[in-house]
Amino acid sequence: MHSVGIDLHEVFGALADPTRIRIVRLLLETNEEACLCELSDSLDEPEYKLSRHLKVLKSSGLITSVRDGKWVYHGLVNEMVYLKAIHKAVKTFPDDSKGSVKDLAKFKKRIGLREDGRCKTGIQRTENSGKSVLA
Repeated sequence: MHSVGIDLHEVFGALADPTRIRIVRLLLETNEEACLCELSDSLDEPEYKLSRHLKVLKSSGLITSVRDGKWVYHGLVNEMVYLKAIHKAVKTFPDDSKGSVKDLAKFKKRIGLREDGRCKTGIQRTENSGKSVLA
């Protein structure tokens, strides 16, 4: 594992976007690693958009990515004491929109499609909207 120097402004800058907060909150609530397609289906956001958000979260030191075959799983970095404080703040801060409850329900349904604990292509794209729907 590499030791990376992280600046406080980078961490808070990464959390300055609602979509990135949704990603972190979802990973905190589930204590799971998730691939891009699972996050896309759970958050109803396009993969290209989430990919950019994941890059910001990773460069700030909040998440890590691990390749498993053709899949890349993203999870929270938990080793640093200061990150545990950040995690607690994100988790306990009120979500007035209740969006995290919806995200969590979709994620639980989506990871139910995993085989042997790993993501499999179990989604179908609708022709008109291009959005994914669970099979």
